[in-house]
Amino acid sequence: MSKLRVLNFQYQILKRLPSLSPAKWLSAKDRQISDLMQSFQPNIDEMRRVFRKINSNGDGRISIEELRYFLSAIGRKDAAAEANSMMRVADLNKNGFIEFEEFMEVHQKGVTRNDIKMAFWMFDENKDGRISAEEVLSMLRKLGEEVSLEDCRRMVSNIDKSGAGLVGMDDFMIMMTRTMKPL
Repeated sequence: MSKLRVLNFQYQILKRLPSLSPAKWLSAKDRQISDLMQSFQPNIDEMRRVFRKINSNGDGRISIEELRYFLSAIGRKDAAAEANSMMRVADLNKNGFIEFEEFMEVHQKGVTRNDIKMAFWMFDENKDGRISAEEVLSMLRKLGEEVSLEDCRRMVSNIDKSGAGLVGMDDFMIMMTRTMKPL
């Protein structure tokens, strides 16, 4: 399920855009004691796979069109405006594309537990606090993956420690961070 990391790119960009960033539901005092701010260094090989997934034409750089398509595919309502904002933030050399180095710069401070929670909620379509195989299938198909429901059931069963056939936040957190190093 390393394909899930593709969602972290979007969230990392959103964190840099005050007008689009998620509500800050923790006070500064809460953040001092919260493990949600713990950061992990993303695995470079996984980040290359994510980059290649968004870079659909394979030219080694993400265009505004590829970014719009990706955002639209994962169900973002205002994909065009969001892609434009993301490009303004991530295109550091201002050539109209996001190269891999710029893509990695977006992740320079790492991925936090809060980032992973946001990815969890993108998968949890019915917002019941658990991810089903059907929800995994829905998201992976949005990302252009050719998978079956049975494939998704196997993925879920490999992650699900309770045996309920559902992935909870704890299992998701373990799965997402197992190849990352704490910062």
